[in-house]
Amino acid sequence: MSKMRIHELAKQIDKQSKDIVNFLQQKGIDVHNHMSTVDESNIALVKEHFASSSDSKNSKENTEKPTEQKTSSGQKVLNHQVTEKKTESANNFNNSNNNHNNQQTNNHKDNKQVMNHSNQDNKEQHHSDQNHNKPRYTNEHTNHGNRPNNTNGDAGNRTNNMNNRQNNQQSNNNNNRPNNNNTSNSNNNNRPNNNNNSNNNNSNNNNRPSNNSSNNNYRNNNSNSNSNNRNANNGGYNSNSNNSSNNNNSRNNNNNNNNNNRNNNFNSNRNNNNRNNNNNNNNNNNNRNNSNANQSGRFIKPAPIQVQEAKEETIKTIIIPDSLTIKELADKMKMPAASLVKKLFLQGKVVNINQEITFEEAEEIALEYEIIAELEEKVNIVEELLKEEEEDESTLVKRPPVVCVMGHVDHGKTSLLDAIRETHVTAKEAGGITQHIGAYVVDINGEKITFLDTPGHEAFTSMRMRGAKSTDIAILVVAADDGVMPQTVEAISHAKAAGIEIIVAVNKIDKPSANIERVKQELTEYELIAEDWGGSTIFVPVSAHTKEGLDQLLEMITLTAEVCELKANPNRKGRGIVIEAELDKGRGPVATILVQKGTLHVGDSIAIGSAYGKVRAMMDDKGRRVKEAGPSTPVEILGLNEVPGAGEIFMATDNDKEARSIAEAFITQGREKLLDDTKAKLSLDGLFSQIQAGNIKELNLIVKADVQGSVEAVKQSLLKLSNEEVAIRIIHGGVGAINESDVTLASASNAIIIGFNVRPDNTAKDIADREKVDLRLYRVIYNAIEDIEAAMKGMLDPTFEEKVLGHAEVRQVFKASGLGTIAGSYVLDGKIVRGSDARIVREGVVIFEGPLASLKRFKDDVKEVNTGYECGLVFEKYNDIKEGDQVEVYTMVEIPR
Repeated sequence: MSKMRIHELAKQIDKQSKDIVNFLQQKGIDVHNHMSTVDESNIALVKEHFASSSDSKNSKENTEKPTEQKTSSGQKVLNHQVTEKKTESANNFNNSNNNHNNQQTNNHKDNKQVMNHSNQDNKEQHHSDQNHNKPRYTNEHTNHGNRPNNTNGDAGNRTNNMNNRQNNQQSNNNNNRPNNNNTSNSNNNNRPNNNNNSNNNNSNNNNRPSNNSSNNNYRNNNSNSNSNNRNANNGGYNSNSNNSSNNNNSRNNNNNNNNNNRNNNFNSNRNNNNRNNNNNNNNNNNNRNNSNANQSGRFIKPAPIQVQEAKEETIKTIIIPDSLTIKELADKMKMPAASLVKKLFLQGKVVNINQEITFEEAEEIALEYEIIAELEEKVNIVEELLKEEEEDESTLVKRPPVVCVMGHVDHGKTSLLDAIRETHVTAKEAGGITQHIGAYVVDINGEKITFLDTPGHEAFTSMRMRGAKSTDIAILVVAADDGVMPQTVEAISHAKAAGIEIIVAVNKIDKPSANIERVKQELTEYELIAEDWGGSTIFVPVSAHTKEGLDQLLEMITLTAEVCELKANPNRKGRGIVIEAELDKGRGPVATILVQKGTLHVGDSIAIGSAYGKVRAMMDDKGRRVKEAGPSTPVEILGLNEVPGAGEIFMATDNDKEARSIAEAFITQGREKLLDDTKAKLSLDGLFSQIQAGNIKELNLIVKADVQGSVEAVKQSLLKLSNEEVAIRIIHGGVGAINESDVTLASASNAIIIGFNVRPDNTAKDIADREKVDLRLYRVIYNAIEDIEAAMKGMLDPTFEEKVLGHAEVRQVFKASGLGTIAGSYVLDGKIVRGSDARIVREGVVIFEGPLASLKRFKDDVKEVNTGYECGLVFEKYNDIKEGDQVEVYTMVEIPR
């Protein structure tokens, strides 16, 4: 973990991103928002800070947890500082209240309201003392300022008031209070010490509806009791049982004993004595204290406080390619493109919606809008289609080795293979140079060996690379009289890159100048050390001419193959590589393939790159028709819809539909790659401007050859000829004869057609003559390269050199209407020629450079003036000439390249 964005760190430690940003900014760390990154030290600092703050918060909650205590009403309250002594006092006082209330209730059975004023006085005094030490919660909305101390009032007077209004106060509670929030108690004006006991006052002070006329000193609790609940008292039952009945009927709900089920949904009791009681029960009268105390000491659990969870910050992520336009980026970000253009304009960047930007630029723009941009992963569809699972070891059987013969041109590779096969392949090749891969099977003592002969010429690098990748053992042929050459080194590199075994065959040992030891010494530089020199590389001296050492070479190949344990599964669908491909006039597209796994049968559906089809016929290396080809077997197949590319992977499929889909996927990917390459070329800095300015010329070429490998070789060789001023452009390459469409394309694009081992048909030749299209036909690649080099030289711009013709000195200046200023000059050396270029030098500084408009001697126009003569000079659009100026006349001479 090196760096991390703040929003990722917030998720990890379960904190808000803004808290982390604030903390880091307080520490002086340069962060801006949740998209900023922090290093490991800052990450550790954040984690330590938030971990310690969390621990301190937990400890604080544990120390401040309030204790529970019963009040005189038997309910539990939360108190931080209640002592054991106060708890005892409250319990004793509750018992006193209960006894006194029971006595008063029996004496006043007929009354619907029971009041014990002396008990109230004592209780108020006690609660006043008790509540003096109780903390007041902020959610208590009690109005303390409007409540005088009732304990100082006249108890007798209050008794009279209470008795006089016992039937009037809140008369007909169930019917006469439609609005509980605003209905005040009746006859409040008969009480001098009313303490603002009306429900209306309590409601307004707290802005909360209260269905109860709660008195802060318990005075109105009995008056609020429902008369229906006291019918038991009127019936003459014991007051204790009455109270119990009253309490049981009225305490099961959170409302204030009301038979009409008015919902008394108030959260706080307006009681100064019970200010810390957070439950929703209304304070009961003094007669209920005993019942409340006997109710298992429980209090009703308050409703849980719903804490609104903070909305988790969501980070928007978009996936974009490595290059896109402003419009495409805006669509990905789901915002108008104009806003992006405006923002970039304000930053000093003038862009339009169709302008392409790189992924890095798009990422910066997205970050400004707090959007993370991720690079789109390109999936190679063809690779996914060609991917296969590993083979089961139990299904593998031994297969013949595939041997690739490699080495420098003219070192005797094909001649050596001829000696092994006892055939004469070399005679078929133009100029005696192998120009495409040959695949042959040799039977040695019942053991089959497949040989691939690769070209040694430098132009056929890609073909050698294909040969190395498709083989198991490489035979490096080095001429004993020539030693290690450039293509020898290249062949070594290809073999090592492919990870195959190398056997060195030192050829031409029959020549007098052969030096085997020198070859061994030169190859030690490339880590190929002979066994007799203490290394592990097998060296076999051979002669293709006398066939000396061939048996030993074949024996070494067989031993090496046994060591490699070459195996394959023949009981599966065929799969392998294309060695060569060509277009045959009579047979159509023909592909030479090497089966590497499985078995290919006639009639199998097959896909090879962009080509597909059904195998109509198969021929082995000797031209015989075969019905199947197993592992390590080279065959020619017919039945494809087009010529496949050399080096392509072929695979047999279940049906034609699957083969077609693979080919279409390959074509699609190839088209996308071509578009990407075109975009890349057009976006290279300076290329387009140089072409527009005429600094770079293009030479368009169309390459046609007999086999696909030769097309690639010619294309690569010609492309290497490009230089800073002339660019070679291969606009088309294909296999087969030059046809009408090739000539038409060449005419339209002003291209030269290069034919390699092919000729144009009659129609194409007629059109080429009529359209004057240049057709060049070759059989050896050297000639093609030389001709193209000559054509490029003809396209090069000529170089010019400045040649000074003479010098003159201005001795007098004249003014002439229509001509301007005339410089009367004396020719110091050389000659002054009309129409040449001139420069005026004053005190060593060139003040003018341009053409000489007019040259006169006296009044006559002359072509030139020689040394020692006077003349009049007029310069084009320049009149600031002074006496003493030096005039240098010169001309530009073309130098051939």
